[in-house]
Amino acid sequence: MMDDWQDFEDQPEEELLPAYLRSVESAPGHVYGTLSYNRRSKCWVVKGDPSVTEMCKRLFPGSAGSRRGEARFTAHRRMVGELCWLMLRFPLTVKMSDLALWDKAVADARAYAIQREKAARMPTFATPPEGTFTGQLMSFQQEGLGFLLQHDRCLLADEMGLGKTVQALSWLASTGSFPALVIPPAHLTRNWQEEATRFLRLNGEPPRVHVIKGLKPYDLPEADIYIMHYLLLRGWKEVLPTLPFRAVIFDEIQELRHTGTEKYSAASLLSESCEKVIGLSGTPIYNKGGEIWNVINILDFHFLGDWESFSREWCYGYGNALVVKPDLLGAYLKREGLMLRRTKQEVLKELPPKRRLVQELDWNDKVYARLMEPILPQLLRWKTDGTLTASSRAMLEESISQRARQATGVAKAPFVCQFVRALLESGEQVLLFAHHHEVMDIYKKELHSFSPGFITGRETSAMKDKAVERFMAGKTDVLCISLRAASGLNLQRATCVVFGELDWSPAVHSQAEDRAHRIGQEDSLLCYYLVAPQGSDASMQEALGLKVSQFVGLMGDTPLSAQQAADAASQARKHVEKIVQELMP
Repeated sequence: MMDDWQDFEDQPEEELLPAYLRSVESAPGHVYGTLSYNRRSKCWVVKGDPSVTEMCKRLFPGSAGSRRGEARFTAHRRMVGELCWLMLRFPLTVKMSDLALWDKAVADARAYAIQREKAARMPTFATPPEGTFTGQLMSFQQEGLGFLLQHDRCLLADEMGLGKTVQALSWLASTGSFPALVIPPAHLTRNWQEEATRFLRLNGEPPRVHVIKGLKPYDLPEADIYIMHYLLLRGWKEVLPTLPFRAVIFDEIQELRHTGTEKYSAASLLSESCEKVIGLSGTPIYNKGGEIWNVINILDFHFLGDWESFSREWCYGYGNALVVKPDLLGAYLKREGLMLRRTKQEVLKELPPKRRLVQELDWNDKVYARLMEPILPQLLRWKTDGTLTASSRAMLEESISQRARQATGVAKAPFVCQFVRALLESGEQVLLFAHHHEVMDIYKKELHSFSPGFITGRETSAMKDKAVERFMAGKTDVLCISLRAASGLNLQRATCVVFGELDWSPAVHSQAEDRAHRIGQEDSLLCYYLVAPQGSDASMQEALGLKVSQFVGLMGDTPLSAQQAADAASQARKHVEKIVQELMP
């Protein structure tokens, strides 16, 4: 990839410039007006003869203003280039106090035009350097990397489950843009930490990753990747633009679709201070103009013009947020190199029939500790009571293990719901599996707005049938099911299976997956295993082999052998031993 760029370095940049940017000297003869910069509105203002301002408004509708004899151009590099083209035909005098600013704007416009021309000639597909990136990209992901390498500021809007995180990490590996700052939603902070360590190598070692904590700024340690969730941006608003980040990744950038907040303002200042900025989102919201305008503004300020001109030209009138032709806007963003989006249907041939992803979520340490406190006497008894019979000890082990599993499920349940909510908002149909009623109750509360159905063993047969009917008829897109209550169900409408809690038996998960992966299911089924960093999930990951790979290949796809069944039955004892080590050293 670097060799391809080197080929262009040897070519005179003057040859890559469009003719109207090679010389921006005004032609001799009549001068039609003046050009000045409005610092408050961040735009270039043409004032002059009605003939030229009328021509501006006819050629560039976004330049129209309320004043006669005046036209305004957003100070974006692309629009500055258009101004240069216009001035070849209608010479203008640049205001003396703005001359240095204009020279810089023209230089930026030239650099932008050269970069766009280079990008147009670059290979469409790219592979990250060996030794720096440890993963393997599928063909469409190599195309995604090629796109990211072509554009310093852009939006990767692939559908959920197509590996945007992996593509972004391969981009960091390819550009060497360290230190980098990653800004994800709070529940994905740990996942980014794990994925960066898994896929990147710098000088043969995993990158140094620092997770920024708290609203109060502090001196950051040296690191290659910094991670900060969106809720902390407001506290670090003044500090972040002063730090030497070479790249910023906004994961789930739709979090910034609303302006007027300190979070948005902080993100805008940060983006402006950084040379490379990419956004990731499986839900690019461009049917509501105000939202996509806000998102694009973070990536490339005023690429879509100011809000007045955007809403007037793309929407149903000034101030209206509904885009008239969303497909046309999407095509424009793609054509201009601001957005790349692939859906699962478009790349289905490259995907396996069933994909399993282990995703580490955040959890609530305090909730876990509070729920574990009542079982400390049981742990002490298990550890010290030598009079327990074998059967009594086994029953005690099972009780302790179940309570620890429940505490883990409850501590991570709100974060599981955040993850599922993102899937639902992107149009997925979700089967959400869990084990404990207490966990299901949290799901019911947190996902209430999506009107979820439930099959937990507490429902009558009629209620169970009604829940299945609602899901299959499209009356709800999320069905919450107990891990051991899924037998006999045909739910092939589902596009995603999510395990909010785990079971000791691989066969239980396989059976749950097969509720969706049946005859009639033509898509590649995505199965998420959402795990907490501590608690019972750590032991269950080991037992299930989930730590072997993020993309679990064969887990649970064959019947359990007698030995495997015996191993599963003995997991409670091993689990209790680990709990004792953690809580009662």
